Amino acid sequence: MTMPAAPSLGDILRADSDDVLLNITRPSGSVSDSDSDSDDAAAVDDTAPDGFCVECKDQQADVYCEQCQEDFCEVCGAMIHRTGRRRLHVLKPLVGAADATDSSQQLLQQQEAQPRQGAENDIDDDNDSENDNSELTGIAAITQLGAWDANTPFDEWIKERAKSIPLRLTLRERKYLRLLEAALNVSEYTDKIDVLMYTNKAKRIVTQIKELCAILSGLVLATDYKAGQALFEDRQFDQNGDFYQKIFEIGRRHKIMNPDKMRNEYGKLMYMLQDAQAPDIASMLGFSAVAPIKTVYSVLESLGASCVLEDEMVAVATREIDAHDKTRSQVQLEIKQKERAVEYLCKAYASPTCPAEVLRQCLYSIGDNHAYLRFNRDPCDRMLGYLTTLFGAKRPESDALSLSILRGRDGARLTHSHESQFYYVQQTLALWREILHDMFALWMHADADLLSSRSPYRLKDTGQGLNRMQPCPRVAKAVHAVLHRTQKATARWVGSSMVHLGDRNVPNALVFIDKYNQVASILGPVVSALVFLESLQQQSNSRAEKTLRYVQSLYGSPEDAVKHILADFFRSAFDGSGADNFFDAGSCIDGRLTSAWNWCSTIESKPFFNIFLLSGFVGFNGGPEGFN
Repeated sequence: MTMPAAPSLGDILRADSDDVLLNITRPSGSVSDSDSDSDDAAAVDDTAPDGFCVECKDQQADVYCEQCQEDFCEVCGAMIHRTGRRRLHVLKPLVGAADATDSSQQLLQQQEAQPRQGAENDIDDDNDSENDNSELTGIAAITQLGAWDANTPFDEWIKERAKSIPLRLTLRERKYLRLLEAALNVSEYTDKIDVLMYTNKAKRIVTQIKELCAILSGLVLATDYKAGQALFEDRQFDQNGDFYQKIFEIGRRHKIMNPDKMRNEYGKLMYMLQDAQAPDIASMLGFSAVAPIKTVYSVLESLGASCVLEDEMVAVATREIDAHDKTRSQVQLEIKQKERAVEYLCKAYASPTCPAEVLRQCLYSIGDNHAYLRFNRDPCDRMLGYLTTLFGAKRPESDALSLSILRGRDGARLTHSHESQFYYVQQTLALWREILHDMFALWMHADADLLSSRSPYRLKDTGQGLNRMQPCPRVAKAVHAVLHRTQKATARWVGSSMVHLGDRNVPNALVFIDKYNQVASILGPVVSALVFLESLQQQSNSRAEKTLRYVQSLYGSPEDAVKHILADFFRSAFDGSGADNFFDAGSCIDGRLTSAWNWCSTIESKPFFNIFLLSGFVGFNGGPEGFN
């Protein structure tokens, strides 16, 4: 039996509504994950190599500015010449860059024309061929994720993506994770280190790190006597450095895959590792506490099995199965297809150096990333869909549904017409979507920035207590690349393009990651309330009927209630409020998120708050601790 053609990436990685989502392609000067390893070395030499951008120094130059008389890559050139007098500068494309682009496009076309050998292998000769064909005909209807450039071969895309997807924890690693969480929970590291004292800070840091390691060793001994005994046979911390590296790496890896976990412990862990990377602290400890995070690609490459990512059946084996609007038989069919694809890949690519269990773990890790996108990025897609289908860009349906805001009215700090506010909200949601789509890659950059020994931090009062202020070169470069491609995809850009990083608003990369992890916490409850309203008329129980009568008494119909809730959200959550000045809030990239949080803090005063409660709303922080 010959296996049917494996799906192209377009079958699995495109959004449900193409008119809602941005069809964004990666610019030729955008940043890839592999650039992060060379940032520190490149920072030593301030002179850009010939043919490279004079600003970032690691991307090939694409344009030449006649006024600046310098070469820039596409991202840096657009960012530097976006405002002020530099907007009038003339940027001319470089001949060499155009030739390189043409040659790369020809190479992509050749690669697309080549048949994929992996799609012609057999899955399972023991199964009935008629049943196999009937099961796999649904591959083309895979729920699409909407982020793949069709001009890029699938194997190249998934390999690049896998470089920033952490490996799922094994059962043994999860046991160590529980021990790490317990040790961090009782630790007072930041309380004793991030304070203004005149005693020797280095000695305090070393004492606290050794105390945490001692707690970990004791917990390991209490849990597994043999493993703990091996740690205590030699009481020198430096000779147990590999063990501590492993434990701390497990915690960092787990947090990236589960942003809602380790809310208090993760900050302690990262600040402790940040201190441990300082040269004087590392010499006093006698070992390095930081190990590279295990990713899907790094594990497969180390075992010589990275070729599995070139098989297009990976798209089926890692698909996210959504039961929404599907029958039970459809869901079961998709589950069976996915399981058979996983077994096929494990059977075809397993070797003595790379067992099938490791391949299965890597495939499930990629699937975990798709699940993350569904719960964190997809609310942005839903809100974009509501905006474009229920509101017109040119004129409002009525005065009550107008998105126009006026500075000084209802707490607004911006003045926008209905049209300007429409595009302002649309581009903000689109930017949040792209940031969340690349969140794992951004998190890897943030991890590298925080733990870089070349970028020391300093304690500074930012208005919210003492915070560690540290430069974020890798995150800044990646975020500006995301911002640049979002701006290219929008019809017009409204507001500021300022990105706060390493200042009093966003002191370090950890704060940046924490801010944008809250987007799903803000949009998720709003989407849930809207879905609840839309489903009222399809329910026939007494509770739904009473709720429907209540909604009709307030707004006339559930459809009108949805529009009024969205109109209030699109106005008040994007009005520049939430701070005393435009530097902290306003229309800058981070200020938009500040305004949304400010709207969340006033949810109790909204006329539709009871509707939120009826939909099951318990708070924007994901728990019953409060409503803000």
